[in-house]
Amino acid sequence: MRLGIFAKTFSGNDPLTVLAAVKEAGYDSAQFNMACAGLPAMPDQIPAETIAAIRDAVAATGVELVALSGTYNMIHPDIAVRETGLRRLGVLLDAARELGIPLVTLCTGTRDPDDQWAHHPDNATPEAWADLLAEMAEAVALAEAAGVDLGIEPEQANVVTSAADGIRLVEAIGSARIRFVLDPANLFEVADRDTARTIVSDAVALLAGRIAMAHAKDRNPDGSFATAGTGVVDFPDFLARLEAVGFDGSVVTHGLSAAEAPGVARYLSGLLRP
Repeated sequence: MRLGIFAKTFSGNDPLTVLAAVKEAGYDSAQFNMACAGLPAMPDQIPAETIAAIRDAVAATGVELVALSGTYNMIHPDIAVRETGLRRLGVLLDAARELGIPLVTLCTGTRDPDDQWAHHPDNATPEAWADLLAEMAEAVALAEAAGVDLGIEPEQANVVTSAADGIRLVEAIGSARIRFVLDPANLFEVADRDTARTIVSDAVALLAGRIAMAHAKDRNPDGSFATAGTGVVDFPDFLARLEAVGFDGSVVTHGLSAAEAPGVARYLSGLLRP
């Protein structure tokens, strides 16, 4: 397993500046966001010189780009918003192919019209699920054409809230391009350490073989998010279980400040096997 971080943790809109900061903080890989290259996170187009600048930054720093953020609200109540997001996803998939990035991450969406990470009671309706299946089918077609995988993250505020929901989606779509980003802190809201450990271990077992990347953030006992290693998530157990099911990808931390990044790198590095 390799240690990574959200590139957007570090300020700057120049890829070399950002990836140099990633390396300096102790990380060998990153999940990239086009905001780190001076573009919107979901741009309408990506100039050739931007692709070249990202490629040069990777070569100069040695930081591996293991994923590219491509999140938009896949079940937004306004169909036009979904159509725009899907079109921009295609742009990012093409960029990922050019840069050799194997995974573009998604947001399975919410009926909340303003915040794609906010829960809405209609997320659990059959209509919301049907809209996700339709949108995902189109996203998979784009991914197949680009030869890039899609990363789905079970997230309490979205349609796919659990590992079981993720498997249900895979079975409905039937594409090997659908992989999972497993963030233990997104599998529950409020739990004690023992309960959290059980939820996370069950998810690892259920998604084994389809986990493309792990995320590393934590939750406090009151449900608020925390940096990895400071909350109720049992990271030694989580990483051991990932290793046991054959996961050898990147563990990418986020939800932390640039100042906290070196300390989290030291903590997680101590848990990862060489």
